[in-house]
Amino acid sequence: MEREILQLLHENAKLTPKQIATMLGVTEKEVRAKIKELEERKAIIKYHTLINWEKTEYEPVMALIEVKVTPQREVGFDGIARRIYQFAEVKDVYLMSGDYDLAVMVEGSSMKEVALFVALKLSTIEGVQSCATHFILKTYKHEGVILDDEEEDRRLVITP
Repeated sequence: MEREILQLLHENAKLTPKQIATMLGVTEKEVRAKIKELEERKAIIKYHTLINWEKTEYEPVMALIEVKVTPQREVGFDGIARRIYQFAEVKDVYLMSGDYDLAVMVEGSSMKEVALFVALKLSTIEGVQSCATHFILKTYKHEGVILDDEEEDRRLVITP
């Protein structure tokens, strides 16, 4: 039941315990208890709304920044990652394989604001060797949801 509840809430955080109970064929009380347990053990951290910013008056500037770092003694990459994720501009931080060690998603109100964050805050952290900034120009799909207006079936029609 746990996995099913998590999957349902991941797909639609607005579902009520009663709706989930009906979908799973269990009692509302069981669902409420399981959700409470998941929240207490921090398996459920936050309920989230997915927004297509291109359809609003405010369109934030998003950037993916690849960061190469020198791991710190006894804490490895975690110490630098902690320093980075403390900044309000930072939305996500991932330890990565490949040429760069960390991937950092940053949000700002302009390209200049993001560039200044990289120049004045991120690149000045001790242990940061280099950064490569990639601005997000358009989002087509986010968290499994297609944001593009053209959702028609684009498969080729095969006629006998």
